[in-house]
Amino acid sequence: MKKYIKYFIVFLIVILSSFVISNNADDLKKDATTSVIVEEFSVKASPVLIKKYSKLETKKVTHKLDSLLFRINKRHDFHGSILVSKNGKLVYQNQIGIANFKKKKPLKKESIYQLASVSKQFTAAAIMILKERNQLKLSDTVTAYFPNFPFKDVTIKHLLNHTSGLPKYFWVAEHEWTKEHAPDNAELMELIETSVATKFFSPGRNFDYSNTGYFVLASIIEKITEMPFGDFVEAAIFEPLQMNDSFVYRFEKDEPQANQLNGYRLYRGWRHITINGTVNDAVVGDKNVYTTTEDLYKWIYGLNNEMLISKESLELMYTKGETVYGRKVPYGLGFRIDTKNDEKVVYHYGKWNGFSTGISQYLDDDMVVIILEHTSYRSMTSLNKKIKSIVLDNFEE
Repeated sequence: MKKYIKYFIVFLIVILSSFVISNNADDLKKDATTSVIVEEFSVKASPVLIKKYSKLETKKVTHKLDSLLFRINKRHDFHGSILVSKNGKLVYQNQIGIANFKKKKPLKKESIYQLASVSKQFTAAAIMILKERNQLKLSDTVTAYFPNFPFKDVTIKHLLNHTSGLPKYFWVAEHEWTKEHAPDNAELMELIETSVATKFFSPGRNFDYSNTGYFVLASIIEKITEMPFGDFVEAAIFEPLQMNDSFVYRFEKDEPQANQLNGYRLYRGWRHITINGTVNDAVVGDKNVYTTTEDLYKWIYGLNNEMLISKESLELMYTKGETVYGRKVPYGLGFRIDTKNDEKVVYHYGKWNGFSTGISQYLDDDMVVIILEHTSYRSMTSLNKKIKSIVLDNFEE
């Protein structure tokens, strides 16, 4: 009897081992398939090597900008990071203030900020990457990818330069979403199919800044690539440029990462209160890219130096769009365009859940100014101008 029990135990071990091996093989096959997909959409590029001016060369401008940082921290509750480059080399990089007010932890170089609407340029670049691979055309309509999308004749180009006339998805999520969790892109695209929201105007007739357009663009990217938007951006942009502290984050769906900041607001003039996520925060494409000032500099340097897309595609991103009537709009593809005062500035600001962000390229001066902040700072335009002025007045190569 003992002998039969022994054989039975051996038999069970063999069966269970086969089951485990089979499952592991399936997992490995799944991982291999995922790796193949990621590899397929990866962009091959050399890493960005950040060049810096010497401390001696930047001594004067560093003193001025450090003084500015100190003042805005004390007077205007600025808690954030600044980076400035000129002629392809870093002039200044520093941060001031608190990262976590409950734990009294200071900000550091590695602190990771939500970019808010500055995220849109990554969505636009991802579209251009797919365009260069002949996987989409800017003239494609949304209904080519989502046949039940209720707004007809809206093209990818309309979405990119905010001439689509689409309703605000914030309203749709806040008034028509009934589940407890925040919807992701796929869930919100499905909800829009039955929404009572109506368009503001026919596609191409006017310019109206639209978060909806960029969430739809990210949804199209997911449809084409069969990957989550964040995974595609990781493979096609972050990894090639070695943006190692950058990622796309979805509220309630992704785990917070090390050095990832929360946004705050000031309560009664002294207490910082965390701003929590909302029903709109699992949607990506219009926001929810997280990064550092240094990674954001790698991004703009790589974009401008053909590490991701061609000069022709970049020119499209940096050129004003236009309506069907030929009227120019102050937006390219993922970037605002300002051509006042005989100077071309390519820039974008963002504001969401306590994060105030900005990246400005002063093309005539070959200067980039990056500002990332997380306590609801309100004077981004003024601060940009002050930084630019300080650098031009106090820095010479």
